[in-house]
Amino acid sequence: MMINQQVTFIYTTDVATSSAFLRDVIGLKMVLNQDDNCHIYQVTDSSFLGVCCNRPVPEDPGVTYTFVVSDVDQTYAQWQARGVVFEAPPALSTRFNVYAAFFRDPAGYRFEIQEFRDPSWPRPTPT
Repeated sequence: MMINQQVTFIYTTDVATSSAFLRDVIGLKMVLNQDDNCHIYQVTDSSFLGVCCNRPVPEDPGVTYTFVVSDVDQTYAQWQARGVVFEAPPALSTRFNVYAAFFRDPAGYRFEIQEFRDPSWPRPTPT
């Protein structure tokens, strides 16, 4: 079996606000609007993030959505300038050998920007 694409869905009571955050602040492109109940954004060539209002928002989502980036400091500065409120400045986790910063979206989901410092991490292949 070959998995071709991946979609993660998160839930909100206000699709328009969450969508504006993903589009205008994070810079993702909407690739599918499902009757304004669910907006799906492209994160990479084969991964997507859907924000929907067809289910209740969990009190504690219990998940962290991670954007792996090549330069956390640059992304941190750009997104902070666009209004992202980070929990703290980027920091190195020596336990996991990652450099990261965390923030919340308008619905309260926890997001992370992260660089893997481990050389064995499978880096994307240039196209």
